[in-house]
Amino acid sequence: MYTWSFAPILQASDLFLWGAWITIVYTVASIAIGLVLGLLLCFARLSGIGPVSWLAQGFQELFRCTPLLVQLLWIYYALPLLLGFDLANWAAALITLSLYAAAFYAEVFRGGIVSIDKGQSEAGAAIGMSGWQVMRRIVLPQAVRRMMPAFINQSVTQFKNTSLISVISVAELTYMASIVNGQTYRPLESYTVLALLYFVILFPITKFADIVESRTRGSH
Repeated sequence: MYTWSFAPILQASDLFLWGAWITIVYTVASIAIGLVLGLLLCFARLSGIGPVSWLAQGFQELFRCTPLLVQLLWIYYALPLLLGFDLANWAAALITLSLYAAAFYAEVFRGGIVSIDKGQSEAGAAIGMSGWQVMRRIVLPQAVRRMMPAFINQSVTQFKNTSLISVISVAELTYMASIVNGQTYRPLESYTVLALLYFVILFPITKFADIVESRTRGSH
């Protein structure tokens, strides 16, 4: 019968803490980049310019309809061969996570914007507002409130997605758990602690998303 012992795991707590920090860094960085790229993709989709809209939609569908793990492996191993340069594992991880996030955030932005009644945009144009002024003063303030639950939920998913970058030896939380397991030969304890850390970090965020969603519904 297996005898549980967390003592060796506690001795390696610094590895878990470092892995958690790296995970948070990749999550925040990829979300920040993904939001900027996602907003640009959203505006490209809504631009009404055929080729621009089609390219943006094609990019979205490419990243939304293929597994993140496959994207990560392709960008890390195949892309450098095609372009003839070396790509560090940290760079491949950040690029992949950011592009993946951008594809989903673009849809969150687009869904929020198109959910606003067109009559409000027409009213803004009728009083002399430019298209940008209508978007900035009328559409986006309302759309952001509606987008918040989806944005938070996608960000939670983004945090969990960072576990995949362990396959290219990026020292995030999951990779560090495997290192601890290799040192202690305690897989149950190592991966139990890993699961608990993810839960402790993400549970408050998911509850916050629930609160935001309930308030958003109550304001309608």
